[in-house]
Amino acid sequence: MTHDRLARDLASARSSLRRVLVDGGSGAGKTTFARSLRDGWEELCGEQVQLVSLDDCYPGWHGLAAGSRAVHETMLRPVSPGYRRWDWVANRPGEWVTLDPDLPLVVEGCGALTQESAPLAGLRLWLALDEPHRRARALGRDGESYAPWWEIWARQERIHWDRNHPWDLADFIIPVQAAEPDEALNPA
Repeated sequence: MTHDRLARDLASARSSLRRVLVDGGSGAGKTTFARSLRDGWEELCGEQVQLVSLDDCYPGWHGLAAGSRAVHETMLRPVSPGYRRWDWVANRPGEWVTLDPDLPLVVEGCGALTQESAPLAGLRLWLALDEPHRRARALGRDGESYAPWWEIWARQERIHWDRNHPWDLADFIIPVQAAEPDEALNPA
């Protein structure tokens, strides 16, 4: 499934399909994919598409489960949706970000797709790439600042995967080519 076809289908979709979850392991290309999807969707439907990156709301390096809960507890709720931004510099909760329940929404990040969030979304996507290639891409993207946190984050991902089997909850599994950089997920 191409970005263009997916964006076209979403632009013409009924309102229940206007919530999209993009999950996958660290380094799989979720952010790049979600941005490309949002951009194509906006171009085709002529309206703003909200994009939430769970990186903005994980409460620190040990916060995958809390960020994951925020998807179904606050982001996808029908009344007053939003999320608490995490201030990574000050290492504390930041401001509340309000989401418009009438606009389309894409949520991307590790932990986006759970047993609780899946029924609340119209489209669920899993980006699949093996761990060695994901790690190389993540460290290549974030540099050595991420290296000491890789295993801490990977343990949280494994807990999430054991509990939710997000690939089984996905409508589509999108294989990511290991030899391609993140930019390849965003075709020109």
